[in-house]
Amino acid sequence: MTADITIRALRRDDRAEWSRMWTAYLEFYRTTLPEQVYEIAFERLLSDDAHEFQGFIAEMDGRPVGLVHFLFHRLLWSEEDTCYLMDLFTEPAVRGKGVARALIDAVHGASKAAGIKVTYWTTEENNYKGRMLYDQVATRTPFILYEKTD
Repeated sequence: MTADITIRALRRDDRAEWSRMWTAYLEFYRTTLPEQVYEIAFERLLSDDAHEFQGFIAEMDGRPVGLVHFLFHRLLWSEEDTCYLMDLFTEPAVRGKGVARALIDAVHGASKAAGIKVTYWTTEENNYKGRMLYDQVATRTPFILYEKTD
């Protein structure tokens, strides 16, 4: 049975809970960031700019249990914009209860409301539990991600 899940836009008073959950998300990907990046990221998420990142919080029993960050952006291969779902996190205690699915659906719903047909995301190859859900709700593409640094 799926518990009652509420998805809502990120608010300024979510700062502490958002920080707690984003830290856990980053730990999953073996990443740490300085506090200044947290400050900048949170302010970006609260921006009124339609081309800036946005965020949703998932709640169960009035308690934040998940988050998602996403960005609407242009494509050169299409007249239409697209939506990049960047970060998706649910607390371990609520995994398997529909929270991640509800967050994905909320992002895709926001995309469709903005006239955007495609929502896409990436994950690590070894994120098997996440991929089990992703294989149910979306189509895997053949693209491989590369990254160049310094």
